[in-house]
Amino acid sequence: MRILVVEDERMLADAVAEGLREEAFAVDVVHDGDAALERLAVNDYDVLVLDRDLPVVHGDEVCRAVVESGGRIRVLMVTAASDVPSRIEGLAIGADDYLTKPFAFEELVARVHALARRSTLAGPPTLVRAGIRLETAHREVYRDGRYVPLARKEFAVLLELLRANGAVVTAEELLERAWDENIDPFTNTVRVTVMKLRKKLGTPPVVETMPGVGYRIP
Repeated sequence: MRILVVEDERMLADAVAEGLREEAFAVDVVHDGDAALERLAVNDYDVLVLDRDLPVVHGDEVCRAVVESGGRIRVLMVTAASDVPSRIEGLAIGADDYLTKPFAFEELVARVHALARRSTLAGPPTLVRAGIRLETAHREVYRDGRYVPLARKEFAVLLELLRANGAVVTAEELLERAWDENIDPFTNTVRVTVMKLRKKLGTPPVVETMPGVGYRIP
């Protein structure tokens, strides 16, 4: 899952992003509405965590642009305005959910997870293939009944491979879906992560490398 956090309070934005990354999300961060529109135009996000009172372009305008685009992205609007009319207005603009500041980070994470599940491509909560069972809600993975502890990126890569339902996933697609925009597109991090994932899942190997194409779980 890829998340865009739009928040002009930089310390808060960084804290939210780091916390979401701990939940195995790929997270991009911008600090004004204009930058948010630029990112939304070129990247495919699952959830937008959107501060309403943004500089340059107001959060309401960003939300309207998302709605008008007709995409599948879900919008969690965040604001200090806690009165009922403000919440109603935010939802009427097109936000899928509304969270007031200050908030408990655990609640934000729960709301992001809920919105991600509502995304049309989010898929079922449990994925099963080739003896692997992945529980998305609890971030747990089992191989033939054996619990397999995975690092964040290993989990994210496995999730994308299972979602492909046997189809090949390219390294570029894995970079797009499991890492944020700061990753070097020429890095070998995908190959290294797949190697570690394959080792942890054990034998017989289930992640196939398709030379020059990508990876799959047949």
